[in-house]
Amino acid sequence: MSSAPHAAEMPARARWSAFVICLGAGFMALLDVSIVNVALPSIERALEPSPSQLQWVVAGYGLTFGLVLVPAGRLGDVLSRRWVFVLGLSGFVLAAAACGFAPTPEVLVGLRLLQGVFAGVLNPQVIGLIQELFRGPERGRAFGYFGATIGISTALGPLVGGLLIAAFGPEEGWRAVFLVNVPLGLILVPLALRYLPRTAPQATQARIDVVGMLLIAAAVLCIMFPFASASDAEANDVPWWLLGVATVLIAAFVLWERRLERAGGSPVVSSELMRTPSFVLGAAVAAAYFAGFTGMFLAGTLYLQQGLGLSALQAGLTLTSFALMGAISAALSGRLVQRFGRWTVVTGIALTGIGMAGVASTAATTDGPQTALVLACWLAIAGLGNGAVISPNQALTLADVPVTRGGSAGGVLQTGQRMGAAIGIAIAAAVFFSRLEQAGSGALAGGYGPAMRATMVVALTAMSVAFLLALTDALRRRTHH
Repeated sequence: MSSAPHAAEMPARARWSAFVICLGAGFMALLDVSIVNVALPSIERALEPSPSQLQWVVAGYGLTFGLVLVPAGRLGDVLSRRWVFVLGLSGFVLAAAACGFAPTPEVLVGLRLLQGVFAGVLNPQVIGLIQELFRGPERGRAFGYFGATIGISTALGPLVGGLLIAAFGPEEGWRAVFLVNVPLGLILVPLALRYLPRTAPQATQARIDVVGMLLIAAAVLCIMFPFASASDAEANDVPWWLLGVATVLIAAFVLWERRLERAGGSPVVSSELMRTPSFVLGAAVAAAYFAGFTGMFLAGTLYLQQGLGLSALQAGLTLTSFALMGAISAALSGRLVQRFGRWTVVTGIALTGIGMAGVASTAATTDGPQTALVLACWLAIAGLGNGAVISPNQALTLADVPVTRGGSAGGVLQTGQRMGAAIGIAIAAAVFFSRLEQAGSGALAGGYGPAMRATMVVALTAMSVAFLLALTDALRRRTHH
């Protein structure tokens, strides 16, 4: 196993082989964000959890996922991306296997929290390794394929979950949703040990900023926890006061990092990184965009199954058009971003917004079996745009980041995405259920049509913010050049 080479010593074929391993691991971790949604009725039937426990099976994973991204990214930069990658992947697979055999809802919730931790350890290493393995146009292509993986894993989750539940039955199908990770992990772990490069030697001299890691992790927890628990509690019971604590923690983090940097230390997030306009604007675009498009899948799954009466498999198939078109455009986006730069992202967000507006209009005016087909067409347009947003935005956001900061920068970027997703899902759920109650069962699709439309309008607001931020960066880059 010690024969793994440095990235600089690897021929092109070996670098792309290592990249495929990264894609496989990233796909597994991100698939588990959405695949569990369609398994909730099966879990409810088998384990009889409380509504709170059922909610935390989903929300807990996203919470701990986001909690460790930045510290884990910095650990990979300082120690070894290869070994932190293997640690995260191995822990993720073991936690998934344990989830599949969970005997009680309490155990399942605890294991999902642990699984989210290991997913958060794993993902920044993927970003850092892409930075390390590729340069120039090759890096754009690699981020294009990684963006396709993100879009496909998010959108295919409901379909894969529906297929597994259909194959193994409603009583035990939920276990297969977790256990499907095990054979994939058994293949990927030895391949990672064999083919992933050793960390570049200049990254190994820095000391680990433990205080900074704890401060940023606590701040992320205080931001995400209220939103993760919002759909499970009454408005007065949600600990919104934690957002105030997060503000204090962020201020303390900034002061500590500046002090450490002045003393010659190695901070978790360098001031140079936060002074890089391409990184700051790109991270903001990612957070706003994820706040918009992730809420669409929560509302869409409920609308298709509860409102239109589709099965879990049929609902997943309807959402697949988003994934397929996203995969096509993401695969092409590496070339597009080299030619058109940030305007690729601006156009992609506009297309996604058009598709989401079409979904809102269809939900507000159409009912019956044909609705799913119309929705699939609008989702295809949204997916076409999505593939031109995520991967090009990652490539542009990280283009000016040094390789030795690739993991921590990727952790910051993905933390913004996870925060945006948590906030978007919480707001989407609140708007959806509030409008559903107002509409009543006599409204279109049993009230689910108006609820879906209202949710899409809110999601489009976040999408508009992402569009304006991307447009600002595009104009800044044109003026700069």
